[in-house]
Amino acid sequence: MIITKIVGDVLIRNRIHYSWIILIVSFFSIIAAGIVRSSSGVFIEPFENEFGWDRSVISLAFAVGLFLYGISGPFMAALIEVFGLKKIMVLSMATLLTGTLLTFIMQQSWQLIIIWGIIIGLGSGLFLTVLSPYIANRWFEKRRGLAIGILTASTATGQLILLPILAVIIDQYSWRWAITLIIVLCVIMLVIILVFMKNSPKEVGILPYGLDKEIEDNMVEQKKNPIIIAFNGLFEAVKAKEFWLLAGSFFICGLSTSGLIGTHFVSYCISFGIPLVTAASLLSFMGVFDLVGTTLSGWLSDRFDNRWLLFWYYGLRGASLALLPLTLSKGSYTLLVIFAIFYGLDWIATVPPTIGISRRIFGVEKSGIIYGWIFASHQAGAAVAAFGGGMIYKIFNSYTWAFLMAGIFCLLASLFVIVIKKQTSEIIVKEDSLKI
Repeated sequence: MIITKIVGDVLIRNRIHYSWIILIVSFFSIIAAGIVRSSSGVFIEPFENEFGWDRSVISLAFAVGLFLYGISGPFMAALIEVFGLKKIMVLSMATLLTGTLLTFIMQQSWQLIIIWGIIIGLGSGLFLTVLSPYIANRWFEKRRGLAIGILTASTATGQLILLPILAVIIDQYSWRWAITLIIVLCVIMLVIILVFMKNSPKEVGILPYGLDKEIEDNMVEQKKNPIIIAFNGLFEAVKAKEFWLLAGSFFICGLSTSGLIGTHFVSYCISFGIPLVTAASLLSFMGVFDLVGTTLSGWLSDRFDNRWLLFWYYGLRGASLALLPLTLSKGSYTLLVIFAIFYGLDWIATVPPTIGISRRIFGVEKSGIIYGWIFASHQAGAAVAAFGGGMIYKIFNSYTWAFLMAGIFCLLASLFVIVIKKQTSEIIVKEDSLKI
């Protein structure tokens, strides 16, 4: 396209690698998909008030969406291998746009489950699961950890910028106007993807950032059935105990972040008398520091033992979650801001080192699909917490037990990751490289 050629010429004159343009497009695509998912917390109360639906039913719809976008990850990675990155990104963004548009006409709770559970869940699957490692692995040889950190942090950036805005719109006008804003963002990103996105560096006539010619020549394009590709990756992964340890820790990661905090934090704050806009702003404030923490985590994962990074991330997260009920009971906004800062730094800082360990164990070529399965366990945990949190609230009329249990599970996750043997990972990498 003419626009792409003009941009390419400008980049060449300024010696800027096109991989960074791909990073930027992916960054904002993830923002658009991320705000759809993270906005679920601010829609619980409006949906409950307008339609009279039980909170556990609303939580179930969001839980189905969290699970489906997670389980779709490895299949999205396989579809990219068969049909190309750009086509799958366009299809996914169009699916998200369809789901948000259908929200305007829903009247029954089962329609909420179909729209926010199935359609939006599948539409966000690519952007929030395997897109980050795929871009980092295929477009970057150097700065992979940094690229993953930036892309992973983009989910928090959308939350940072838009959640308070959505909350204000809902509070002052209607949830329908908030949905309209999301639709506009999805339309803009769909156009940007169509114009600027490319399937691979080869399509632009370049090598991945920092990659040698010899390595590029060894890359083989797969044209098999995407379902077979996805399940072959799973069958290979389950033979390694490291897969189970990473999947188990990531299950707890999802349970303690997008499942619990992302879905129920705002409602938990409201139950202590904190206004909707203030609660959403606290969640957004976490996004400020998650942007910093996750980007820094990507930088650290290039330089330090990823197992120990994960050990400290999970341990500190568990302590903060266990202390949150006490913080809310004291009614101190200062303590809540401190929690938001501390938890925000740790929110998804676990992703870069988890991807790093996966890549070292299973190799660059296979890690995208296998990480997709690991992330599926993340979303299974998120679904459990999203639905379980609603059920716990229904039984106890409080979220306190949900947050205490999540804190305990995080401490368990820190033990999972530290038993992964560093030397074992190095041996598997060598064996895998010989197979490739």
